[in-house]
Amino acid sequence: MATVTLDANGLKCPQPILKITAKAPELKAGDVLEVLADCSTFAKDVQMWCDRSKKTLLFCRDEGGGKFKAQIQF
Repeated sequence: MATVTLDANGLKCPQPILKITAKAPELKAGDVLEVLADCSTFAKDVQMWCDRSKKTLLFCRDEGGGKFKAQIQF
């Protein structure tokens, strides 16, 4: 099981989700993708992506200053 970090800071919707989608095929069951983003709609977008993709959103935290950190279990 690996933890992979994806820095999507500076990208606006839908780019962070497109980056997650592009990274997903590289990850194995049990891996965790940690995503850093500063898009204002990221929290809602990542929840919707996880629901559609049947992945587990471990958390999506507001880190302050408009920045978010999320972890997705594959």
